[in-house]
Amino acid sequence: MTTSGVSAGLPALLKGDKEPKRRLPLLPVAAMLETQRSMTAVERFAKLHEAPEAPLHAKFYRDLIPLEQPKPGEQYAFEVDLDACTGCKACVVACHNLNGLDSDELWRTVGLVHGGSAKAPVQQNITTSCHHCIEPACMAGCPTKAYEKDPVTGIVKHLDDQCFGCQYCTLMCPYDAPKYNAERGIVRKCDMCSDRLAHGEAPACVQACPSGAIAIRIVDHESVVASSDVGMFVPGAPDPEHTLPTTQYKSERGLPSNLRPADFYHTSPEHSHPPLVIMLTLTQLSVGAFVVAYAAERLAAVPVGSLLAQTLFACALAVVALGASVFHLGRPLLAYRAVLGLRTSWLSREALAFGFFAQLAIGYGLLIAAPLLPAFPGKDWLLSLAPALRVGAIVTGMLGVFCSVMVYVVTRREQWSFGHTGTKFFGTTLLLGCASVLTVSTWGESSYVAGSSSLLLSTIMVTTLLKLAFEGHLLTHASDRRSTALKRMALVMRGELERVTLSRFALLVLGGLLLPSLLVWRLLPPTSATPLTLLIVATLLAGELAERYLFFRAAPASRMPGSLR
Repeated sequence: MTTSGVSAGLPALLKGDKEPKRRLPLLPVAAMLETQRSMTAVERFAKLHEAPEAPLHAKFYRDLIPLEQPKPGEQYAFEVDLDACTGCKACVVACHNLNGLDSDELWRTVGLVHGGSAKAPVQQNITTSCHHCIEPACMAGCPTKAYEKDPVTGIVKHLDDQCFGCQYCTLMCPYDAPKYNAERGIVRKCDMCSDRLAHGEAPACVQACPSGAIAIRIVDHESVVASSDVGMFVPGAPDPEHTLPTTQYKSERGLPSNLRPADFYHTSPEHSHPPLVIMLTLTQLSVGAFVVAYAAERLAAVPVGSLLAQTLFACALAVVALGASVFHLGRPLLAYRAVLGLRTSWLSREALAFGFFAQLAIGYGLLIAAPLLPAFPGKDWLLSLAPALRVGAIVTGMLGVFCSVMVYVVTRREQWSFGHTGTKFFGTTLLLGCASVLTVSTWGESSYVAGSSSLLLSTIMVTTLLKLAFEGHLLTHASDRRSTALKRMALVMRGELERVTLSRFALLVLGGLLLPSLLVWRLLPPTSATPLTLLIVATLLAGELAERYLFFRAAPASRMPGSLR
């Protein structure tokens, strides 16, 4: 190649004419001049704002919002040009300011993923907000029907005045879009600035982006479903097959398959939800007490102490458990709305099942206490209803525990699968049920326990061994090669939550094996039977509360790729 050949193309380039037919390498000076002629994203943004001849505001976003409404089978969706996103967070600031969010509240975030190879490393910023899914999990799980999906635009809106702050949608959404506002006691989220769109104005994030990386487009539902079937979404995000998110992420550069979120290997404890810890543990204890007492009487044909005392104890725990659940709500006075989402929400079904359980259990307790009262008209008829109420309490109680399991299973998080959650919840029901019945049945006894108590002690010890094996196996995931949700959970339990984990295992061994063995082998004086059973139930209850605490605290969050926090 000669210098004259290169020089021949240079005048045309310097004059701004079209490129020569034969593209030749530029001389250094020519290459620098050509680079200077191209504007940066900020310069292009400034030039648009300086154009006085454009209609008011149209110069900001004319090409970034649709000019017509979606047709049937279509909806609005965010489109993100990953090649244009610089991670400046102008979209975050605009969303925060124009929507009047509180100081610690964010509806749009900018995350980071990285990967590639040592020779060709890749780092990519990803702006994200609510994806306005075709099948929004937040709407399906909401017990108060505080979500609605616009039939025309497809925008998923949150109805603030309908929400009572249970925060269940924050667990249901795999992308962490709904945000709980503790000061207001409700959840809030992005609604794509629907009021602005309705008047032909762009959403705050779209208008503020200096590089035009965010736009509103119309997407076809069938194409979204087809893309989700093959797992096409943004790298590092949860599987799109669950909710069918509509946000379109585009890149002409092509992204490597090994991109991971910047915080992929970072583990930290999550929120513990203390009222839920108490509610779940005590409802399972109360249901277990009813089930175990009935089973011991019917199957083993042995007495379990005072039936009235057993029932009153179980009823008292049920009332305390349901009362504790109200304190989890941001707006507890609206707790009566919990059953509005019965058709789709397992949380509504759980509330209804435990509500019936408590009423039937209390009714049964009143009926079996009726013989202590003087005779009155209809007394015999009322007493005849007691067996039916007892069976009804058992059935609704077990349905309540099943609903509690499904509340977390439907979130589709690996650590909350049906096998893991069901084993923990039903195991607690059996273990604490046996311990509570054992304590009440031996109350005031001055001799060694026998009969049904021996059966209960054996059940406690066997259940404890099974729970120890199961929970111990979960901790072995810390050495897995792949960084799965189970591995991150095990790392948190063996790391920052190590003391709680050790306490949980110590309490389980003490209350489920060591103390029962003292009764089985009669290593203490007979008069110690009652205080020892009290110590067993107290120790096991503390251990199960610790397990439920770890159930929430060690569970890895599901969210879009983010930054280290």
